[in-house]
Amino acid sequence: MAESPGPDGPWRLWGPYVAGRQWGTVREDYSADGDAWSSFPFDQARARTYRWGEDGLGGICDRFGFLNLGVALWNRKDPFLKERLFGLTNGEGNHGEDAKEYWWALDGTPSHSWMQWLYRYPQAEFPYAQLREENAGRGRDEREYELGDTGVLDENRFFDVTVTYAKASPDDLCLTITATNHGPDAAPLDLVPQIWFRNTWSWGLDKRRGTMDQVLPPTLTVGGLEAVECEHGHLGRYYVTAEGSPEVLFCENETNAVELFGAERNLTTYTKDGIDRRIVQGDRKAVNPARQGTKAAFWYRFDEVLPGETITVNLRMSRNPPSLDTFGRGFAAVMRDRRHEADRFYEHVIHPDLDPEDRHVARRAYAGLLWTKQLYRFDVRQWLDGDPAGEPLPDSRRGRGSRNSGWRHLALADVVSMPDEWEYPWFAAWDTAFHTLPLAHVDPEFAKEQLVLMCREWSMHPNGQLPAYEWAFGDVNPPVHAWAAWHVYRLDGYRDQGFLVRVFTKLLLNFSWWVNRKDSSGSNLFEGGFLGMDNIGLFDRSAKLPPGYRLEQSDATSWMAFYCQQMFKIALELSRHDPAWEDAATKFLEHFLSIAQAMNQFGSQDVSLWDEEDGFFYDVLLHPDGTPEPMRVPSMVGLLPILGATDVPGWIAEECPDLTSRLRWLQRRRPDLTSPLLTNSGPGGRRMLLSLLDQDRLVRILERMFDSEQFLSTYGIRSLSAAVKDEITTSVSGQSSSITYEPGESRTGLFGGNSNWRGPIWFPVNVLLADKLRTYGRFFGDSLTLEVPKGSGTRITLVEAADLVDNSLVSLFRPVDGRRPADGQRIEASDDPLWSQHPSFNEYFDGDTGEGLGATHQTGWTALVAHLLHPRLPPGPPTRPR
Repeated sequence: MAESPGPDGPWRLWGPYVAGRQWGTVREDYSADGDAWSSFPFDQARARTYRWGEDGLGGICDRFGFLNLGVALWNRKDPFLKERLFGLTNGEGNHGEDAKEYWWALDGTPSHSWMQWLYRYPQAEFPYAQLREENAGRGRDEREYELGDTGVLDENRFFDVTVTYAKASPDDLCLTITATNHGPDAAPLDLVPQIWFRNTWSWGLDKRRGTMDQVLPPTLTVGGLEAVECEHGHLGRYYVTAEGSPEVLFCENETNAVELFGAERNLTTYTKDGIDRRIVQGDRKAVNPARQGTKAAFWYRFDEVLPGETITVNLRMSRNPPSLDTFGRGFAAVMRDRRHEADRFYEHVIHPDLDPEDRHVARRAYAGLLWTKQLYRFDVRQWLDGDPAGEPLPDSRRGRGSRNSGWRHLALADVVSMPDEWEYPWFAAWDTAFHTLPLAHVDPEFAKEQLVLMCREWSMHPNGQLPAYEWAFGDVNPPVHAWAAWHVYRLDGYRDQGFLVRVFTKLLLNFSWWVNRKDSSGSNLFEGGFLGMDNIGLFDRSAKLPPGYRLEQSDATSWMAFYCQQMFKIALELSRHDPAWEDAATKFLEHFLSIAQAMNQFGSQDVSLWDEEDGFFYDVLLHPDGTPEPMRVPSMVGLLPILGATDVPGWIAEECPDLTSRLRWLQRRRPDLTSPLLTNSGPGGRRMLLSLLDQDRLVRILERMFDSEQFLSTYGIRSLSAAVKDEITTSVSGQSSSITYEPGESRTGLFGGNSNWRGPIWFPVNVLLADKLRTYGRFFGDSLTLEVPKGSGTRITLVEAADLVDNSLVSLFRPVDGRRPADGQRIEASDDPLWSQHPSFNEYFDGDTGEGLGATHQTGWTALVAHLLHPRLPPGPPTRPR
């Protein structure tokens, strides 16, 4: 890692950057109607060339995505090779898109010198049709029908296929593939490691076409192995060598347009699915007898793998041609040494006081984070205009209203931390921010790089908006980047002021975008949109309201107060090293005070977002005639004002004279504006706190938050109060909408996918709430306690309340009577250690039972559990010596 601090570092050249799913993504959609799922479905992926990336099982590639390596399998019953993960599209699943496979990231190091990945492959024919038909017949009130429900995995009739990579040097990779038969009977298996070049030559823009040739005698001087020479204009020459005597097959990474689209002819005789047709259909004419192409495979055939038996194949990718030293003791030593180094690394990273189960969860969380670093290539301008050699695009793709037409500047070709390998194989700006906290424990340079990347000229809009996600880059994600940047700076030891400067200066542009675009009335009350919390409101808050209506949002305004405070905190820290930053700190202090005044007093129609009778914040819908209507939905929206709290360090009086002078002037002349600056004195001296809430409102909100009949669950804070048993209904321009508590998967199709903010527990906002409770706790100390849970008679401090929230989240992964609550009723809750040893990291969790829901590999923000398992760091930098 020291040798590779940046994205171009040698040890970062090769990594697990191949997508878990490339089909069904917006960047591969060239349709007229913008239906990404249907325009490039799973069934076409084995025979159709991708434009922007690749996908595969346990795959790796170079950071530019030119040369890819992955694993294919065949149980001799499936209708085609298992080359990629299968799942239902948004329209096929009864709760949205849904992966229907079992796989786990087992281990990994940040330099990708060591990587392990496990796939569970049924010995029976994979039930593609059954999974589609059964889920199609189920409604939103029913559970999803999973692979484990079909019976094909009963009696452990599956192979566990483990893919292990170890680097002997930055461009010398050793690969071992093992497959263990866990079933009661012998079963056949074909292991088919594949290598291929991404097709860059068919679109008329990049003619660099790699070549692959089988290495044959007399060039091949060693027996007992096979090899392929890969030559590329950018990468140079690599040799991929396979131990043993597999059959080597070649084809081209070109679309089989005859089979898929009824074309008269293909560009090549040996199309992308040639290896599949050769192995599964026995079509010898599907592969190139000249033993060359742009896609190759090593075909290992095992006619009978006995119960409990493990078969192994070894490969090596290196710049060195095959020799006697390719395998043998040197190969084994690389595997052994890299495993040992990984163990040593995590002995250092993961706190030694954690018990084995917590250590296991943390290491798996890190593994998932590192395995979901994927190459994201997408040039929106090229995508909108079409390729010179491609089919003419329909007029609907060229209009101003076409998807992402306002983001023509966005052109990414970077390794990005993805939310989930399959369900979200595209970045989301606020997800990425949360990823950086656990990443900072293992790879702070990459964490910082990710935050800066979202703000770079080729990603941030020229107007300052951060890109949301590829389905709609212009959607609005919560502004959490400044908060994440501060915490990454902390976790990195308060040492990299250059990083803070880079992020802060770009976020100035983003902050201005929020002020100019999302406060239409100039009232300091914001209308952000859905803000990541889809399905939380009575109606879609991203959609345009009927003419004359406007929604003033409690959460949008809270996010902006929170944003101000984080920018204030960063500016203060920078001012300690350069006094010129003091003016910026003053600016954000005053801006926060203005937002706090607007939110705590009256909105644009003299209606407060605070409901005094309920003791809670609500959104307010303004009708065309100016009539305000509070949206009395007790949801996470009303809890988010808690985020508006930050410490004001005592040293500002000495080190920030201009800011201190301005603050004293405001206190004398505008005491109404400075009321959010709370002060008290205690054993540690005088404390100051900027708070969106006064003590009375804070306590009233927290009383509801820590009421187990409302927001408090055993496993965290619910996104909607459980007290909403009966529907809350409103009408907008004659259109009625309603909401009720839904602790699990969504029963509405408001956003079409599998996300639900109508009751479940979401990791990221829980972590934010706990973080700010700890801030309040440092200020109030023992002088403010809460009854937790409400009605229990037990009173605790706010710091203890923060710990309770964090521990509740961690408890999702801690076994109770041998089972993790997050495993719920899924097959992972089995007593069989083959299942129970593999924790899943879900997108969100049932508000009552804690069962994991949504995406199953969300080791993006749910990997925050690893961050929570670390001991607490001091809240601020060490005092500077004088």
